[in-house]
Amino acid sequence: MSRRGLFLTFEGIDGSGKSTQARTLAKHLKDSGHEVVLTREPGGSPGAEEIRRLVLEGDPERWSAETEILLFTAARRDHMERTIEPALAAGQIVICDRFADSTRMYQGLSRGDLRAIVDQLHSLMIGREPDLTLLIDMDPEIGLSRAKGRQGTEERFEDFGPELQQRMRGGFLSLAKEFSDRFRVIDGNRDMDSVAEDVRDVVQRALRQN
Repeated sequence: MSRRGLFLTFEGIDGSGKSTQARTLAKHLKDSGHEVVLTREPGGSPGAEEIRRLVLEGDPERWSAETEILLFTAARRDHMERTIEPALAAGQIVICDRFADSTRMYQGLSRGDLRAIVDQLHSLMIGREPDLTLLIDMDPEIGLSRAKGRQGTEERFEDFGPELQQRMRGGFLSLAKEFSDRFRVIDGNRDMDSVAEDVRDVVQRALRQN
């Protein structure tokens, strides 16, 4: 692998299987001899994990969209400083479950037209995009059913209901067109192994180019 690191992100609606695919890809790459850091957002560093609990638990109306944008940006800045940038500087592959595209959708689109604010803060405080983003596209009804079936404590966004998931799917597909140079859309409405095979093929091409 090149000494340049490679920054990969997984995106998709809740229940799309992106977290499973991120873990599967990380194991495959490690088994192939690559140095890999598997991380997530919000989270991925001690400070960002504290913010994760604030934004993913509790009542759906706990925070305004504007406050959420600030919290997610603060978590992302800490994550970049303490986890992502050091790994990339060491030539490692960073696989992140969600990144700024999720903020563009969940806070920038779902609860008002706040996309411009998200992008302004991202430019000011983060200043970089992933090298490759894998969008696991999933039927919203199936995805929400899967997400609610987990029965965990981090269900604040799932509790907004199916209408949000429908808007999010459309929004993610629009982002894939807007950032077509780095987005690759993977059909998630299939068995896990078929999805994983497509993910591996896309990433192997990116590694060869890197």
